[in-house]
Amino acid sequence: MKLSRVAWLCLLSSLPLVGHAQPISFTDAWQQVLKVSDKLQAQSQEVNRAKGEEEAGESLNLPSLSLNGSYTHLEKPIELDLRDLNPLASLDPATLPPALGGALASIPGSMFVTPFTEQDIFRASLQAMWPIYTGGQITAAQGIHAAMVAEKQQELQLATRDLFTQLVDRYYAVDVTLALVNTQTDLVGSLTKHVDHALALEREGQIAKVERLNAQVALDNAKVNLGSARRQHEMAVIALSRMLQQSDVGTESPLFVLPHAPSLGQLTQVTLSQHPALKLLEAKEAQANGLVSLEQGKYHPTVFLFGNYTLYEDDSLFSQVEPDWMVGVGVKVPILSRDGRSGKVEAAKSALLQARYTKAQTRQDLSLLLDQSYRQLLQAEEEVKALDTSLELASENLRLREIAFNQGLSTSIDRVDAELKLSAVKTQQLAARYRYVQAYARLMAISGQLDEFIGRTIARNSAPTQVQETNNAR
Repeated sequence: MKLSRVAWLCLLSSLPLVGHAQPISFTDAWQQVLKVSDKLQAQSQEVNRAKGEEEAGESLNLPSLSLNGSYTHLEKPIELDLRDLNPLASLDPATLPPALGGALASIPGSMFVTPFTEQDIFRASLQAMWPIYTGGQITAAQGIHAAMVAEKQQELQLATRDLFTQLVDRYYAVDVTLALVNTQTDLVGSLTKHVDHALALEREGQIAKVERLNAQVALDNAKVNLGSARRQHEMAVIALSRMLQQSDVGTESPLFVLPHAPSLGQLTQVTLSQHPALKLLEAKEAQANGLVSLEQGKYHPTVFLFGNYTLYEDDSLFSQVEPDWMVGVGVKVPILSRDGRSGKVEAAKSALLQARYTKAQTRQDLSLLLDQSYRQLLQAEEEVKALDTSLELASENLRLREIAFNQGLSTSIDRVDAELKLSAVKTQQLAARYRYVQAYARLMAISGQLDEFIGRTIARNSAPTQVQETNNAR
């Protein structure tokens, strides 16, 4: 069954846009993002991992203590035969008196053998080593670990700011697309009434068929645009819902335009003094400095204390002679090595210069980004103010065209054109307000003033904007 235009409009207007949407303020949405964002959770674990490595680096100052055990099987026990020593080894039994030679021959050979060890040797001992001077390598390594923590913390801040601007885009996209749906719905309703009126005038012969067809084409195009606006709104709601990990969310913080633009000089000063990207590069510069010190420290000697305490040993003459414990001081002086120390020092110095040059370039990029975003803010503000006058003109023009058409003093084409111009101005103003909020959010994110933006949204909740008025017009 084919529905009439009025019935079709009533049915379309009664369809739910996104089900039972639960409105949420921008402040609550931001807190929800901070709580459920997997990206922030992953970045937080990066910070925790770096802190764990930093804590591990603190142990480099401590001595090491190890329990060592060994089992050794010798080819034969270590023994000493006195007959192998002078003067016995040099004696010739034939040259000795018979009585003495016979006495020596009567002594068993085992009486001349002294065992020092067994063939199987078991040992257990405690060994300690404590470096007391490493040429600054330990201090450099600990400094690198601390700089890595700072780097990961700044990466977390950058990820937080990126999510903030993404939330602004998605949150206010829901508001803008809903207002666009309402604008298109109003346009469809107005054009539907106009087409019905044009049909009546055509039957009475007061207007030509082409004028009625022109109104019909405009209505069909408006229906297509309304369907497109609905799908855009649905996708905006889905994107926001996925980000918040909630279903069917709505918005209640409206678009806004500040009475005065923020100071670009102040924004630049704040940004260049505390932006996470610059602090991140400072952390990388500290790591590079530490790496230079670490590699240069390999040219210095290493001094260490050491000790050994025997816990268990077998019963042998050697064990009885060996002391149960010993302590001492050792030194290790590098002369030649195969690790390419000089090349590593040069590589570390290059990394340091790279960090410094990158930091200088980043300062320029941030300054340029601020200038661009600030001018986009001013441009959007000018468009909003200019479109306020255009909106008033388009509304008045439509009112006059409607009166003239009803009195037969104007054509249907003129009346439809006035309707379309009003709808176009409303759409342009929505887009300008959306761009303004986006530019302002970028400025606040770049300068680290997220709370400033959130405070603006709270302050504007009680003051209805053009978008709210459009949403409530239905």
